[in-house]
Amino acid sequence: MAAPRAGEERRPLLARRPRAPRRWRRTAAAAVLLVEALERAAFFGISANLVLYLNSASFHWDGQQASRAALVFLGASYLLAPVGGWLADAYLGRHRAIALSLLLYLCASGLLLATAFLDGRRSFCGEVPQSSLAPACPSPDCPRAPPAQYCAPTLYSGLLLLALAASSIRSNLTSFGADQVMDLGRQASRRFFNWLYWSINVGAVLSLLVVAFIQQNINFPLGYGITVGCVGLAFFIFLFATPVFVTKPPMGSQVSSMLKLALQNCCPRLRHRHFARTTGPWSHSSGGMGLDKPLVQERRDLQGTETLLARRSPQPGPSPQDDIANFQVLVKILPVMVTLVPYWMVYFQMQSTYVLQGLHLHIPTIFPAYPANSSVALRAQGSGYKTPEAWLLLANVVVVLILVPVKDHLLDPLLLRCKLLPSALQKMALGMFFGFASVVVAGGLEMERLQYIHRNETVSQKIGKNVYYAAPLSIWWQAPQYLLIGISEIFASIPGLEFAYSEAPRSMQSAIMGIFFCLSGVGSLLGSSLVALLSLPGGWLYCPKDFGNINNCRMDLYFFLLAAIQAATALLFIWIAGRYERAARGPISQSCPSRDRG
Repeated sequence: MAAPRAGEERRPLLARRPRAPRRWRRTAAAAVLLVEALERAAFFGISANLVLYLNSASFHWDGQQASRAALVFLGASYLLAPVGGWLADAYLGRHRAIALSLLLYLCASGLLLATAFLDGRRSFCGEVPQSSLAPACPSPDCPRAPPAQYCAPTLYSGLLLLALAASSIRSNLTSFGADQVMDLGRQASRRFFNWLYWSINVGAVLSLLVVAFIQQNINFPLGYGITVGCVGLAFFIFLFATPVFVTKPPMGSQVSSMLKLALQNCCPRLRHRHFARTTGPWSHSSGGMGLDKPLVQERRDLQGTETLLARRSPQPGPSPQDDIANFQVLVKILPVMVTLVPYWMVYFQMQSTYVLQGLHLHIPTIFPAYPANSSVALRAQGSGYKTPEAWLLLANVVVVLILVPVKDHLLDPLLLRCKLLPSALQKMALGMFFGFASVVVAGGLEMERLQYIHRNETVSQKIGKNVYYAAPLSIWWQAPQYLLIGISEIFASIPGLEFAYSEAPRSMQSAIMGIFFCLSGVGSLLGSSLVALLSLPGGWLYCPKDFGNINNCRMDLYFFLLAAIQAATALLFIWIAGRYERAARGPISQSCPSRDRG
């Protein structure tokens, strides 16, 4: 078996027997899924209790400072995703990019673990400033300066490195795993994306159930030690499974070419200047009239220049024709992905406003009130401990864990036999409808909750250091909205990943996957910005005298506003998706050499 030359795809070393390829493809896909589950467990282990960690006695950050750091980390983990995809496409290749990202992940998470120990904080951050240890102001009227952010440079540097590593893995591991099963057909790729999403949520469950509980009830060094162990195990599994992986070399990212073509299409003057620099001054005709060469001769000169450059170039690269064809494909893909942004605004409500709404509903008691852990458990009226706040996110995760196998084994085969929702775009439109239904149900529940508040029928419950005046409605009334958002995730997010991978130009698959995750982060930031806008004086969420409660706010109107935005953009998405599918059935897209349809 001859060794592959530079720039060629490397097939797995162990796939030599006739039946070996299918078996090793499944082994490679399973290794990718395991790496994804471990990486997600580490990510949620870091982010779930980051505010609590920074607000602890080790750092003395106030609530706003800790929340700002958590938002920076979460936002950067999405917005930096195109960077890792571009590096993989242009220089590193997906396999090397993932390996280096896991190594960076391991170092950065080790830095965070070191800050959990006193000696580590002294080594990386220095001594605690005396102002952080000063007693509290005895009078509420005396001026109080905001506390200094002890260890802020080290922590922000570590969190940004973690965000860069996590975003690079997010944008590359998905497409790398799909490469492993691409030869087994389109159905195998669809099943891979189903189980990839299942693996992501398995990691989230393990992290929220185990790591978050340990961090809150035992100590942070042990909790962050588990996250470092998860990253180290993922790194070992990825390197150990390298012989069974299909690895593709970097094909050279066409991002720069795309930007040039976009500028030339938007600005005709730039296009003429670029054409003049490319062609150079032409010799005049024999008549001395200053006329350019005929168009045929001009094309011959351009073809000769391209041939000369191709002979001098040692590495194969995309031709100008490929650049134009891929640019046309990218122009068609981006509107589809951009119109999915309002769905992400709705989707990320489960990590923000849904949790806030749940804190103002009656949370059942699950732990007895032992004095040993009274400082870390969640207690109400001295009778027992409440469900940990981080566990409220498990509602959506459990729904996804249940629905993914149902979709893979029952729903997808049924839709295939009945020829219903054959395309990923149609499934995404259905997912938007379920997202719309989820936020409408949340608005209806909030209206009902406010009815109890207006009748002064409240229950006070202490969660951590804060007291929430909740309605006597059980938190289980949130189950329908979490179920609907979980169904929407099955139909919108998973087919969205499949669409981004299969329709992107092959030389830009990782970059397009990064853009997909980046736009989901944009949706989260837009949702947060809308909350901030409505929290201004006169807004629906402006209730400064409520002391952390939302009982004097109108969050129900916020939910209905999101529903209206989702409904309007869903109609726009259906129109854009219809145009895209009609164009995809045309002769141009069928003959495009750069598209990989799996």
